[in-house]
Amino acid sequence: MEERWSTEHVLSLAPDAPSRKAAGKLSAPAPWSGTGTGGGALWGECRGSGSTPYRTVVELATPAYRCSCPSRKFPCKHALGLLLLWSGSPEAVPAATEPAEWAAAWLTERQERAEQAAGQRAAKAQSAAADPAAARRRAEKRAARVAAGAQELRLRLTDRIRHGLADASSTPDPWEEVAARMVDAQAPGLATGVRELSRAPQSDLLEEYALLNLLATAYGRVDDLPAPLGATVRARVGFTTDTADLLSGPTVRDRWQVLGTRTAAPEGGGDERLTTRRIWLRGAKTGRAALLLAFGRPGRAPELALPTGHLLEAELAFHPGARPLRAALGARYGAPEPAGVPGAPAGLTPGEAMAEYGSAVADDPWLESWPTVLSGVVPVHDVDGWHLTDGRHALPARRATTPETALWRLAAVSGGRPVTLFGECGHRGFTPVTVWDEQGRPTGLTG
Repeated sequence: MEERWSTEHVLSLAPDAPSRKAAGKLSAPAPWSGTGTGGGALWGECRGSGSTPYRTVVELATPAYRCSCPSRKFPCKHALGLLLLWSGSPEAVPAATEPAEWAAAWLTERQERAEQAAGQRAAKAQSAAADPAAARRRAEKRAARVAAGAQELRLRLTDRIRHGLADASSTPDPWEEVAARMVDAQAPGLATGVRELSRAPQSDLLEEYALLNLLATAYGRVDDLPAPLGATVRARVGFTTDTADLLSGPTVRDRWQVLGTRTAAPEGGGDERLTTRRIWLRGAKTGRAALLLAFGRPGRAPELALPTGHLLEAELAFHPGARPLRAALGARYGAPEPAGVPGAPAGLTPGEAMAEYGSAVADDPWLESWPTVLSGVVPVHDVDGWHLTDGRHALPARRATTPETALWRLAAVSGGRPVTLFGECGHRGFTPVTVWDEQGRPTGLTG
């Protein structure tokens, strides 16, 4: 039998707040008929305004969704409502040996498309392997363009320093043209860094200039750097590694505990309209931290979703780097299982957390934060804001990335008692993501 998801996990899949609200109205049995679950899927028919009910099916492993409604949101309110019904009222979605015929047809079609896509990826890999000289020429051409872009960026940064950081430019956004130049140079990572300069507080500008200049300078001598650091520089400049290539290499199999999830809603235009979901894991055997990234187009939530607090036995392939963290999810072995408070290795004190972050920064100078489990900390609110303390040392809560409501929710779960807390620890403070209560139940703090 499939493990029922929590309401919090279901709602984390919604593309926006209106979808969550609409799904809540469809979480009762009344509008549903022909519901069932089995074979890693849910299905049901939801009565709408028309004469024909909407047919909804959810494949739970990915998860993936299909509904006959005209909504452009993904998942739609009917898929979310069906998941909420299954989560909150198990008797309303009975177990079945076989899916409904219409649901089975979609599940079969989806499996066939996945197999076809796998075959196409294999053919593409064979094609690339058949002409390594052409692939090498393309790589060399791009490397030269990126090197030229990095050199130009260093000159622009030097020129701005020479004129003074407080110098007001007549251009509304003096860095947008430079960012466009970095895109032309096929260095999207440098382009993102340049755009951040326009949003950085005046007090942080010199630091941001220095880090960006360090990255551009490092790429200029990337071939002379140690291989792990060189991989970090290439990744931060904008070079990517194909997931299939990663998974064809070494993988790490473990029982990975899902420590937390944070989904960033789309803002602005261009690539920034992508919804980004970050899922943090920690290996039960290896103690290794991992970060999975998933993306969704406007109106669509990212497909990959894992329930916080659960254990998933799976293989991960880590992106190369000086401090490997980002990973690709490979083969899974069974469904996620509930787990309690993160166990060994034990959580850290605030002082140990900062020491661990310092060690990570020594390997990767551009790290903003590092995933950390704190144990025995109490959230405290005083005249200087929110802090997390163990009675000896304290970490400030990073207000820029933590909603006020999340901090009060954390305080409510704590009730003045020490708690286990997962989040990101960095030089600007600690961003809480998940807290565990006395019964070992996780509560997300990012929504």
